[in-house]
Amino acid sequence: MADRTVTRAHLAEAVFQEVGLSRSESAALVDEVLDRVSDALVSDGTVKISSFGTFAVRQKGERLGRNPKTGEEVPILPRRVLVFRPSQVLKARLNGEDPPGEADGEA
Repeated sequence: MADRTVTRAHLAEAVFQEVGLSRSESAALVDEVLDRVSDALVSDGTVKISSFGTFAVRQKGERLGRNPKTGEEVPILPRRVLVFRPSQVLKARLNGEDPPGEADGEA
């Protein structure tokens, strides 16, 4: 899975395989979850998924940028950006380590 992008179709297929819903129900479930996450980000600005991470919307102010080709200074308008902060559990998993709390035999 190193060079593979996970798509909605991949997620729906995984739900189909694991949960046993029909393919169309699985696709609808994945779409609904992603829609709810998107709506929450737009309205609340933060979505926290336990043992995975936190998605947050951050406001960036106006700043001066530079066109790398011409060197001309160009204003960059204020905008909202999405940031992701992985949980300690996900960080440990990515690094092949035991997740926090499991190193001393806890489950």
